[in-house]
Amino acid sequence: MHHKGEQIEVTIADAGDDDKCFAKLEDGMSVFVQGRVAVGDRVSAEVYKVKKNYLEAKLREVLSPSASRVEPPCQHFGVCGGCKWQHVDYAAQLEQKRKHVQDALRHIGGFKEIIVEPAIAALSPYHYRNKVDFSFSNRRYLSPDEMNIDASLLKPLDFALGFHAPQRYDKAIDIDECHIATSEMNKVLETVKAFSQAKKLSVYSTDTDSGMLRNLVVRQSVHTDDLMVNLVTSPPHDAPLMNELLARLNDALGERLTTFVNGLSSRKNTVAFSESEAVMKGDGTITERLGAYRFSISANSFFQTNTLQAERLYEKTLELARLEKSDVVYDLYCGTGSISVFISAHCAKVFGIEMVESSIRDAHANALRNGITNCRFKMLDLKDFGKMESELKEFGLPDVVITDPPRAGMHPDAVQTLLKLAPKRIVYVSCNPASLARDGKSFCDGDNYRLTEVHPVDMFPHTNHIESVAVFERL
Repeated sequence: MHHKGEQIEVTIADAGDDDKCFAKLEDGMSVFVQGRVAVGDRVSAEVYKVKKNYLEAKLREVLSPSASRVEPPCQHFGVCGGCKWQHVDYAAQLEQKRKHVQDALRHIGGFKEIIVEPAIAALSPYHYRNKVDFSFSNRRYLSPDEMNIDASLLKPLDFALGFHAPQRYDKAIDIDECHIATSEMNKVLETVKAFSQAKKLSVYSTDTDSGMLRNLVVRQSVHTDDLMVNLVTSPPHDAPLMNELLARLNDALGERLTTFVNGLSSRKNTVAFSESEAVMKGDGTITERLGAYRFSISANSFFQTNTLQAERLYEKTLELARLEKSDVVYDLYCGTGSISVFISAHCAKVFGIEMVESSIRDAHANALRNGITNCRFKMLDLKDFGKMESELKEFGLPDVVITDPPRAGMHPDAVQTLLKLAPKRIVYVSCNPASLARDGKSFCDGDNYRLTEVHPVDMFPHTNHIESVAVFERL
């Protein structure tokens, strides 16, 4: 009989979510081991939860490392919750992600025969992000190692600029360097941190709903090399102070800094979103390209955070859509219209639907900026997709539907409307293998469609997240 506190030895068989990997004991009992382990590791662990069909245990020691285990380059690995797979060889990461998609489709969707293609690797697994959100905190998170150091040797306990510790939004890890950010982003981090501490600027706290510094958001385009710094603070805007910081940033970055924004937020939360902006340099935007198309990105705009992989994701989407010049395409959950714009030259018309008003405004602007006249966008909650009688008559029934829903997947009503419209092909862009499997099962029940191809695309190396593009052909 297994019990809490039991010491066990297991070999890790499969990767999981939330820092828990899967293994089995000799008696067949399943175990989820929490900690930085890799598939193939032989580990000792301590059971902390006993259930009827499985155990949960915490890693104590890696007894025999897997061949896929590597030394993580980041000094914050194991404390910062961002790159949880940095200790796993990149090729092994890709295979684990492919398997994750395959398992979800088989076990949740019932797609027993489908073979998921190898994941499309990132061109660079480091320094790939075009946007990083750093958080200020007046409560610095201490790592286990720091707990045993003389307090006089530590950094200040009442200031941190970095990332929130896992499940701790009241504390932040003070980051010296982020390995998935660019060198310029890290230089901004260093400069703003030094300036804030030298000036003894107060840090916002949700406990007291007071303090100045909230977030530091840095965005850098890949193809134009534009650089934006957005310092999010509580109001009021302090122009002399911001000009002083701008001078420091110009000294550190030279001509690299395209625009500097002081975002102002009075909300009682730590979200990096500003209600208004004071633009101190430039016009408050940067420009990025995806393929042949240019997109303007403002302080609060949504944009894919891995530019090079976004291009590969959209190229794969376009390839699998197999568009003809006469096709009418519906782009569901179109966001800021990036997919619509990207495919517009390959079909007759694109009709994008999205429920967020600001995204629809950006979609219109992106189409206009690129001289595209065959895209139309409508703000609508996709659960009401079936009520668009006048738009359906005006725009025509879709030949191809591209859908890029949030993690929860498509609304059931939207799925049913899509089945009634019966396009010849559905291209599903997924950020969650489980919701892809559930929605895919709904498409294929009743012999309406057949799943023909699935291509994972790794947008976020060193994390367990994986995007996929799946194709459903009408029978």
